[in-house]
Amino acid sequence: MRFGSLLASTVISALVLSSVSGAAQAAPRVTSATDKGPIGWQVYRQMDQLAAMRPGAMSRQFSSFDRAGGNDDGFVGTYSCLRKTATGCVIAERTGAGQIDSMWFTRDFGSMVNNGRIKIELDGRVVLDNLLQEVVDGKLGAPWVWPLVGNGEDTSGGAVVKVPMPYRESMRVTVQANPLFHHVSYRDFADADGVQTFDPADKALDVVAKLRGYGIRDPKGVSATKAPVATGSVAAGKSRNVAALAGSGWLTQLRVKVPQIVASPRVGDDGRAFAVGGSTTFKVAIDPANTGVRITRRYDPQVGNQRARLVVDGTQVGFWESGPRVPTGEWRDQSILVPPALTAGKSALTVLNEYISSDLDVNEFHYNVHSNVLGDWRRTDVMDVGPNHPGEEQAHGYTIKGLNWQGYRVFRYPVAPAEVAKSDALLSGVRVVIAFDGKTGVDAPLGEFFGSGLGEYDTMTLMSSIDTSPDGWYTSWWPMPYAHNATVTLINQSGIELGDVTVETDHATDPSVAAALQSGKIGYFRATKQAGNTVPGQDFTFLQASGRGVYYGVTHSMRGAIPNGNMRLYLEGDERVYVDGAATPTIYGTGTEDFYESGWYFRDGITYTMPLAGNPAWELNGDGCQHDCTGAYRLMIGEAVSFSSNLRFDIQHGPVNDAPANYSSTSYWYGQSRPSLTESDVLDVADDASRAAHGYQSTGETRRTLQSTFEGKDDKVNVSDGVAATTGPITFTLKLAPGSTGARLLRMNDQSEAFQQASVFVDGTAVGTWSQPLGNTSSRWLEDTFELPESAVAGKNSVTIRLEPQTGAPAWSAARYRMQTKTG
Repeated sequence: MRFGSLLASTVISALVLSSVSGAAQAAPRVTSATDKGPIGWQVYRQMDQLAAMRPGAMSRQFSSFDRAGGNDDGFVGTYSCLRKTATGCVIAERTGAGQIDSMWFTRDFGSMVNNGRIKIELDGRVVLDNLLQEVVDGKLGAPWVWPLVGNGEDTSGGAVVKVPMPYRESMRVTVQANPLFHHVSYRDFADADGVQTFDPADKALDVVAKLRGYGIRDPKGVSATKAPVATGSVAAGKSRNVAALAGSGWLTQLRVKVPQIVASPRVGDDGRAFAVGGSTTFKVAIDPANTGVRITRRYDPQVGNQRARLVVDGTQVGFWESGPRVPTGEWRDQSILVPPALTAGKSALTVLNEYISSDLDVNEFHYNVHSNVLGDWRRTDVMDVGPNHPGEEQAHGYTIKGLNWQGYRVFRYPVAPAEVAKSDALLSGVRVVIAFDGKTGVDAPLGEFFGSGLGEYDTMTLMSSIDTSPDGWYTSWWPMPYAHNATVTLINQSGIELGDVTVETDHATDPSVAAALQSGKIGYFRATKQAGNTVPGQDFTFLQASGRGVYYGVTHSMRGAIPNGNMRLYLEGDERVYVDGAATPTIYGTGTEDFYESGWYFRDGITYTMPLAGNPAWELNGDGCQHDCTGAYRLMIGEAVSFSSNLRFDIQHGPVNDAPANYSSTSYWYGQSRPSLTESDVLDVADDASRAAHGYQSTGETRRTLQSTFEGKDDKVNVSDGVAATTGPITFTLKLAPGSTGARLLRMNDQSEAFQQASVFVDGTAVGTWSQPLGNTSSRWLEDTFELPESAVAGKNSVTIRLEPQTGAPAWSAARYRMQTKTG
């Protein structure tokens, strides 16, 4: 699944394999990078900079969500087009500097064929104009390859494009046909400093290599020192400190091994089978420092007496043998050890499986590859076979001769129910608690922290991994800064003794971290749990936080409480994100599986993992799940949500918060308790005294009263206020807080007419165009924002704003302006 297959490209292979062997570039560092966050390919090249605050960026999303607050999020495309042109359906359009970070689509059970072409224009130049299906199939070549793109098979029902595309002046995304369901996630920048327009000729092969190593290796590529390894047990109701770090630096990797926890038995997987004269071949990565390699094959034993020859680099090393037929629909694994004489010093192996005999054929579903390094079996590659993994098969150079079958199976491993219950209790009842400089930053269940809250499911993300092999590790690669000290504690509230646990902690000394944390330039790492029964009519909240920070994603465990009918109705819920006190969500999604970048209830239950999103777990009427349960994760690396005073990240449960369930989540973010944004002034356009106090003047203005609602959680709460519609210039003065390093202007307005647009001047200097393509005739109130660059506000106590509505655009609408000043 991950990276060994890149051997077809010499450049990528060299990068990947050096990482496998443990070669490191440098320790995590604090840099003077732009406050916009990483730009372009730096999103993936600077994974050691995740702790940096991003006050110069506002994360937003265009999507097809139901503007009336119902569940018509794209079924017939009612709200899918901002406007239509001769080219097609415009789904995203913005004026000013920014970056497209992520795109997701679904329709037709994951097929993009009926969407036709996608056209992306940045700064007036076309950077992509191709059939969308061919784009997500990876047919265009790097950088448009898996896993920077993924199709309906890769994602179990969606289609994704994760290529970061910066622009200095404008962007537009057009799809030839109405695409029905879609998200386009992007960031707004206050200025174009440090921004270079995306160049599609840059293949970014190093990034491709890094992402294909997800769940296998540290994406930061950093050097570190190992703290003393902690081993032993933790009695029920007790806690144990397993690591104590001193000085200024980073916790760079945390690994935990708990042999008493067993893998969850219910596993869905796709595979292939080859018959007489058939064979398969592929390439995998190993650690050059190995003293042997172990290859493990998952197979379906319902086909009896399977026998195949395993050949590694041209040498026969063993036989795959299934034995007599097992009729009960169970999975089986078989491991074969490859002698050190064949593997020592190598970075990759070519695997050949040759048919010998069988009652029918020889099947294969999944291969785990472990390298023995200093007595530790480390997973160094995964090859997940099957038609649901086209990107992965292509990346590994997988070929098959004599194909006799391909498809998807949901079987079970023979695990006693009592062992599953104990394992689930430990995964949810043992808490990982990490304190930085004396304050708790991480407090999360063991399973959910590492990516799977329903049980021990094979989970591979860009920032964490759960290896379900009997000697497998749980691994986290989040960089965690501390100024003076850090401690890692396991607290056992499971009611069962946690026995024979091993904990490894890697860390790196960095004297600059203390000052960076003190100044607020970087934030402390947080992993925050929320759990409970859903409440009718209310969103479930992943995180509600104050101060400044950057939100990077969540692991989410959903336990539906619907006994029959549509047991997965809870998946109809949309995510809604509120930033820095704005009344309108800056992100409004189209469904829960859509947020996890899949579609159609994960194609009716087909599990999957990708670097930044996945659904590794689905349970049905068993294994601790009473009805229907789903485990999923989403990492928002490029489109991370920056906030400067507060954040509320919610998700619905059901179309209108009407599906009962029990939810648990662990959010990953960085934060500082001190805010860096304060409201410094408010102009009420409907109030004559406020207009006079702010020197408000306008031409071509009409005033009226509007009674309507805001989109999101308050779409049933009517708000009545005066609103002005203006066709001529508007001027007013607003106060700034002392020490401003930038500012944000918020406008409460009537969005019944879309594509309102105005040129913005600060003290007579043009600073950009305020363009708002959104429109809603149901929830007409909108509070949108415009970022004012530091150069326009620094050192000032107040500024005079002039807005000039553009010719041909609808009248400029406003009920209120708020000035928020950035400081520190």
